[in-house]
Amino acid sequence: MNLTKLFLGLGIGVSAFAFSQSNNTVLTGAPFLRISPDARAGGMGDQGVVTSTDVFSQFWNAAKYPFAKVSSGVGVNYTPYMSKLTNDVFLLYGSFYTFLGDDERSTLSASLYYFNMGEVSLTDIKAGTIIDNGTVKPNEFSIDLAYGLKLSDTYSMAVTGRFIRSDFGSFNSDSNFKAANTFAVDVSGYFMSPKHESISGYEGRVKAGWAVQNIGPKLDYTGDENSRSYLPTMARLGIGYDLLLDDMNRFSLSGEASKILVPAPDSDTQLIPNVGPIEGIGKSFSNKKSIMFSGAAEYSYDDTFAIRTGYFAESPEQGARQYATVGVGFKYASFGLDLSYLINTSKINTALDNTLRFGLTWNIGSETYNATDY
Repeated sequence: MNLTKLFLGLGIGVSAFAFSQSNNTVLTGAPFLRISPDARAGGMGDQGVVTSTDVFSQFWNAAKYPFAKVSSGVGVNYTPYMSKLTNDVFLLYGSFYTFLGDDERSTLSASLYYFNMGEVSLTDIKAGTIIDNGTVKPNEFSIDLAYGLKLSDTYSMAVTGRFIRSDFGSFNSDSNFKAANTFAVDVSGYFMSPKHESISGYEGRVKAGWAVQNIGPKLDYTGDENSRSYLPTMARLGIGYDLLLDDMNRFSLSGEASKILVPAPDSDTQLIPNVGPIEGIGKSFSNKKSIMFSGAAEYSYDDTFAIRTGYFAESPEQGARQYATVGVGFKYASFGLDLSYLINTSKINTALDNTLRFGLTWNIGSETYNATDY
């Protein structure tokens, strides 16, 4: 069994998103890092680099935390995966953040992202006989730690360190597969303008965010240097606008473009260039179709109720993901609940089609200076 067959057999790799018709689709190791883990973003076209701060900003842009309205919070999200085919594959994401110091300009945050791929049966065929080799329970996870700092009243940056483990289980005795471990770094920034007079005399503010994620050494599943897998290095750029109708009502629009910074297979040989991660980032720009777009809208009432919608689109040559999303959010005292639903609009199936995602948050701190300015 080779690594490509393993990815396809477990329903990850290309099928983690959609079954593309193109041989130029970019494949990486640890593909779960490209799957949006939180229900709020799941209702907004799977974007989060520029949306307002929440507990789950760690996955998208840790530089948003210094603009949080509460001094600390914790949250957990659950996402059923490939729910049409199985009930034991899921994603679980937990995160935490807190402010450091009394000046409320720096934050420390952490998260755990776990992908349980269920139970996989292993079989061989020898002399026409099917041999049962037992089962394995493959999984992947990452652990993050990030530091964010306000460099001015309107702009912050963050650095995130990440440990990644991708374990596909112990296969039969003649297999050379092993669990792969590596580390990665994210760098991100977030801008939020002061409030200003906007449409029809209402107040508004501009937001912008960017992130470069999963920069790090390749994953080694086999011990063969020539077959190591790139991490899903991503670049994200977003812009948004908040229209503050009054002290209770807010309407937000946002858009995001993202690109995978991994080289595509050569169009002639169909081989992925075997170069270092940094050189691979440079080569990825020759693949102009690996850019994804999303747009979203959110209405919020008194930070206690929110309605969200969004749309995500990707080139047919790179996975063909195209889907609409809807979501709602509720908050009571310091507790919050987010729900979102994905509606596939592509002719190609996606593993998250008609999937309901759940998120719970708990604001365990006090209000910050940001709350009075929002």
